[in-house]
Amino acid sequence: MDWNTLLSAKRLGSESSLTENKIHARSQFQRDYDRIIFSSPFRRLQNKTQVFPLPGSIFVHNRLTHSLEVSCVGRSLGNMLASELEKRESLDLFSMLGSIVSAACLAHDMGNPPFGHSGEKAISRYFAEGKGKTLKNITSTDEWSDLTNFEGNANAFRVLTHQFTGRRKGGFALTYATLASLVKYPYGSNATSTGKYGYFVSEREIFEEIAREQGIISLSENPARYCRHPLVHLVEAADDITYQIMDVEDAHKLKILSTSETKDIFMAFSANDAEFIKTTKKIFSTVTDTNEQISFLRATLINKLASECINTFMLHYDEIMSGCYTSSLMNSLEGDIANAIKNCKNISVHKIYNHPSVVEIELAGYRILGALLDEFIDAVLSPKSHYSKKMLALLPQQFVCLPDSSTYTKVQSVLDFVSGMTDLFALELYKKINGISLLYIRER
Repeated sequence: MDWNTLLSAKRLGSESSLTENKIHARSQFQRDYDRIIFSSPFRRLQNKTQVFPLPGSIFVHNRLTHSLEVSCVGRSLGNMLASELEKRESLDLFSMLGSIVSAACLAHDMGNPPFGHSGEKAISRYFAEGKGKTLKNITSTDEWSDLTNFEGNANAFRVLTHQFTGRRKGGFALTYATLASLVKYPYGSNATSTGKYGYFVSEREIFEEIAREQGIISLSENPARYCRHPLVHLVEAADDITYQIMDVEDAHKLKILSTSETKDIFMAFSANDAEFIKTTKKIFSTVTDTNEQISFLRATLINKLASECINTFMLHYDEIMSGCYTSSLMNSLEGDIANAIKNCKNISVHKIYNHPSVVEIELAGYRILGALLDEFIDAVLSPKSHYSKKMLALLPQQFVCLPDSSTYTKVQSVLDFVSGMTDLFALELYKKINGISLLYIRER
């Protein structure tokens, strides 16, 4: 693959092909970042669960703060990679890598539904095991695969690219480079056995257009599979680094993990680094606040992992550029770091992700999202009844589809609405339509 085409600044929905707009002080890719951060779907991430229930007396990460931190790490990774690539060849566009990666990182969770990752499972379960099973015989095989394996990554691509009712062509009209850098799984639900995929049937042609324009290598035609855009590896690494480290720090703040446990987890990444251990002891002798000590270890660790990931990228550079590299940068790390990552994951699964407070909100998500889907899908498929008309009146105009639309399109309009909800709005609407509460606040 060639960086000159991979870094295309052509915008989805636009006929022009720009590499840089000299009239504006911002680059095309910085404009991508700004379009995302000023959007309503991005703002709603502030009230979507990351892992732990939304803040009480202790502030933990939500989807918005997580996305901002991933974007910061991604920008650093992009700038570090640019420095390495400039040693190999001279290309002005390399200076844009930090902007592209940070924009893609900012948007990476915009398709995630309420109530954390359990929201994805709740939507899938509605179709695979719940009342949505009746739709199997009136949707295509690929459409049914999308519904029974609802994927936040694919939904993020849809949020950014789909022309919703009354909106402009191309969705957010982002650059091809930013959009391609977002697609961690460059294939549809019909081409995976893991349940992870990058775009729905409805956006297949859009992704294929982007892939062709950027010269992304096609691995197979039926089913269609592509290799990753090289910058996807940095977006994935930024997410992996951030959530693995910050989930542990949040668990420490909530006293799920003790200070000594948390320090042990973080220090294990530099177990044989005598200089780091010496420096840490010196700092801790004056910085006695435990939260500040954990913050120091977290910051140092993020920097270390970022550097190691860039080293790994360059080590596998030829494989990445030829589409042969199939691992992730974090999974390719070795030695003490690899052992520490494995330990961190094991502790997270056993002590964090299965903590009662986490499980409780996941179970609530199943009940709430299942009920909302049941009501709205029934309304869009049987719209003539008085009750259905009342339900459909609650759908924002951008999610209303034509009466002669396919079943899949109508169901997607409901999924667009429900998956975009915040946790609080989903709860309030659930209570409203079940007669538990008469308070209704419309989200914009």
